[in-house]
Amino acid sequence: MHIINANLEGADLREAKLVGIDLSEANLRKAKLDGANLNWTMLRRANLLESYLLWTNLTGANLEWAKFKEAHYLTFDQLSKVKTLHDAKLNTEFLNPLKKEYAHLFER
Repeated sequence: MHIINANLEGADLREAKLVGIDLSEANLRKAKLDGANLNWTMLRRANLLESYLLWTNLTGANLEWAKFKEAHYLTFDQLSKVKTLHDAKLNTEFLNPLKKEYAHLFER
């Protein structure tokens, strides 16, 4: 399923099952994604600024060029399981350790 360029700003998507959906370029700013399953979801160029990501499953998600600055409850563990973080915009607290330990996530 493709939901490209969707405006989901502030949407309540807690515990949503969004496995494998193409949400490229979606505006998910301030969206509540706590407990959502985003396995293998395409989030290229998605805006996740200030989104809520407690227990969100990001395994295999494509986060190329995604914006995650100021995301709430985002963890190192969640980010270490994604498919790619190439050119993703992350807070420095995640960026440097992830590049050191999981450099392959930032390769094209």
